[in-house]
Amino acid sequence: MQIRCALVGMPGSGKSTIGRQLAHRAGVPFIDLDHRLEQTIGTTIRSFFEAEGEARFRDLESQALADVAGQAGGMVLSTGGGAVLRPENRETLRQFGNVLYLRASPEEIYRRVKHDRTRPLLQGGNPMDKLRDLYAQRDGLYRETAHYVIETGRPTVHTLVNMIMMQLEMAAGAQGEQVPHGASDAPTFSGAPHDDRV
Repeated sequence: MQIRCALVGMPGSGKSTIGRQLAHRAGVPFIDLDHRLEQTIGTTIRSFFEAEGEARFRDLESQALADVAGQAGGMVLSTGGGAVLRPENRETLRQFGNVLYLRASPEEIYRRVKHDRTRPLLQGGNPMDKLRDLYAQRDGLYRETAHYVIETGRPTVHTLVNMIMMQLEMAAGAQGEQVPHGASDAPTFSGAPHDDRV
């Protein structure tokens, strides 16, 4: 089975960490869309946001997503937290392959990223309020785009990767069946509690 999936979710939900492990386990390339964008623009996303603004960044993000989606073969794609904001990106992701929403609460995300100064939308003001606002704005879009919702709050990275692999294998085995997608029917999965968290 060759895996072709995209990970969506809030900044700090574990897309890059889980994506790398998932790709390694599946034996397919890992593509971090934000990292690819930084290579293209020649600076950090935070610096680009400050100099050029979010709208220009989203234009480049849409183009990079379309370019990656046009590549054939198996891969695990980690998107930026705001990649789902544009309808054309949501459609590109749906057509790309299985989309997994790595869901974490704003409180859990804050615990993970409170010392991270590289996330432009969390700088200045009250980061917890910003996370809650972003979550309120984006959760529905992530759910609309996703085939599956994966709860990342408690399981270890290893457990999450196992859950995702099992789900993707079941989806591949359901020959002829439509893979569910959309906010109303995206199944949610969570693993057993453990201390070694994402």
